[in-house]
Amino acid sequence: MTLSGLLVTGTLAAQSAAAADPVGYPNVRINEVTSSNNDTVELYNTGATAVSISGWKMSDDSFSPQTFSPSSSTIPAGGFVTFNSPKGLGDSDKLVIYTSSGTVVDRVEWATDKAKPAMARCGGDGTGAWVPTTSATTFGASNASGCPSSIPAASRVRINEVTSNGSDTVELYNGGTSAVSVGSWKYVDNDTSHSAASISSSSPSATSIPAGGYVTFNSTIGLGDNDSAFLVDNNGNTIDSVTWATDGAKPSDERCANGTGRFQTATTATLGSTNSCSGSGDGGGGEETGHLLGGGGSLTSGCTPEAASGTGSTPTGTLAWPGGLDVTIADNVCAFTTSTGPEGRDVSGLAFDPAHPSVLWAVKNKNWLYKLAKSNDKWIPDSSWSATGKQIRFAGGSGEPDAEGLTFGSNGHIYVTSERDNTKNTAPKDTIMEFDPAATGSTLTPLHQWDMTSQFPALNTGDKDDANLGFEGVGYVPDSWLTANGWVDPLTGAAYNPANYPLHGSGLFFAGLEYDGTLHVYGLNSDGTFTTFGTIATGKVSVMDVTFDAGTQRLIATCDNTCGETHTFMKVNASGALVPDVSYKNPAVMPTGNLEGFAIAPTSTCVSGFREALWSDDGIFGFGSGSSSYGHALYSGTFPC
Repeated sequence: MTLSGLLVTGTLAAQSAAAADPVGYPNVRINEVTSSNNDTVELYNTGATAVSISGWKMSDDSFSPQTFSPSSSTIPAGGFVTFNSPKGLGDSDKLVIYTSSGTVVDRVEWATDKAKPAMARCGGDGTGAWVPTTSATTFGASNASGCPSSIPAASRVRINEVTSNGSDTVELYNGGTSAVSVGSWKYVDNDTSHSAASISSSSPSATSIPAGGYVTFNSTIGLGDNDSAFLVDNNGNTIDSVTWATDGAKPSDERCANGTGRFQTATTATLGSTNSCSGSGDGGGGEETGHLLGGGGSLTSGCTPEAASGTGSTPTGTLAWPGGLDVTIADNVCAFTTSTGPEGRDVSGLAFDPAHPSVLWAVKNKNWLYKLAKSNDKWIPDSSWSATGKQIRFAGGSGEPDAEGLTFGSNGHIYVTSERDNTKNTAPKDTIMEFDPAATGSTLTPLHQWDMTSQFPALNTGDKDDANLGFEGVGYVPDSWLTANGWVDPLTGAAYNPANYPLHGSGLFFAGLEYDGTLHVYGLNSDGTFTTFGTIATGKVSVMDVTFDAGTQRLIATCDNTCGETHTFMKVNASGALVPDVSYKNPAVMPTGNLEGFAIAPTSTCVSGFREALWSDDGIFGFGSGSSSYGHALYSGTFPC
């Protein structure tokens, strides 16, 4: 098999009068293929709407386009379809998929035995780069279990952006940790009469891509208004591909998130740098904005939604949400009314239980804690723990904590932040409390309590609004992550050494301050004392929730409408400091309000390349009276695995 072993043309001439291509067809990608046994092919739909594949065809190096019999004639959003090649696939071969009108949708090529047991996209179904000779076939399901734990360096290179506006530029991005030589790699468009061109012949300086870097080159074979670009390594194995419908690459078609997500039509081309992700088109000939699903219902007695105030602008450089466009309202109307909060508002912090990822915990700042379980797409209180939630107190059973954030420690206990005692709400009480979720009774008191109030004199003015600007979210970060990433201990100026702090357990706690958007780092000692490691800037004017996500290996600082409903993912840089890496906006279909809580499900829950993301609306106002979101606190979306 060679790249020059091509078919007659990129569009089947005999079907020139066929119906128009279905909206969203470029979102359908070949996701897995095997040249063993039944020569099976899997297609995956990366888009947010179903795509009909009725009448579609396939070809390989030795036969012309043939119809095939898919497991379904429609691929749902985020869904799979499989079929067996009607005339087999060779040990070294090429597979091309066409719409019923003959437009090339996608293609993949492999060298001898590289599709045994399979060749599959890894790093995200439909959006990941191709990896040859995966360990197992996973047809009809996510590729993750068959992919290697460490993706090969070449497969970390992605087509990241492409234009068809005259210059016909292609941008490659290296998401790996080492440079990759690409000078001898080749590319071709969807016109199968074209011979492939080498990257080096198009741009002599484009020989290598550094880790985290970009290479751009102008296509010498041209790129059409509706076209494709296919990238093949020097061994003849496909690395990546992209397809766009008419004008879908004007000004450019870009991956969102940068280097990992699916393609969308950009507002501004950003060749050679991070994608703007400011567009809303899907690059596939249809505008996809998503849908807000579920919700509705009448308010119960006393339930009183409250509109948000203080909406600020979205920080410059914030990217579009990288997950699915659709969001589902995920609770019953007025589900969180309590004796100390009959208005039903004030659900704030959220956290998945890392040991039991099907369990979500929520804290309400009228001193209530909830254990939630999923039932028919809704998160409802787990009646085996408490159908109405449990009330929490300060040490000794006193007061009513203005509880805002929560996280899990390595011991399985829940750590909750409070900024005030609601019985004395003009005075701050910035504390972190440790609760045992297995404790019995309807009221919980902390096993330990650490009080940091004296560190924030600016909040102690006698004004309840100032006192209400203290600790919001809190995230537990394991020592193993801090040491592996070279975090520098602010107290010593040297690499963090957990052994220097023998009473702190096996991780540190990062508490977010609503007052100024900073994170405050603490070691919580078993004797009731604590070690303060300093303050970290998030780049935000306020922080409402903090979570450590093991999947992305990032600490996430969340801000509500104060900062345009954004989430900043933070990493340890080369100097050992924790700094912002990338920020995302909430999905476009969500309301703008006091969305204070945020959690991402563990990667063990991934389905079809995505996992659940949850938000909580402190004011349960949604889009206001008469809307499906009025009176609801929880929203469920998806985030890439």
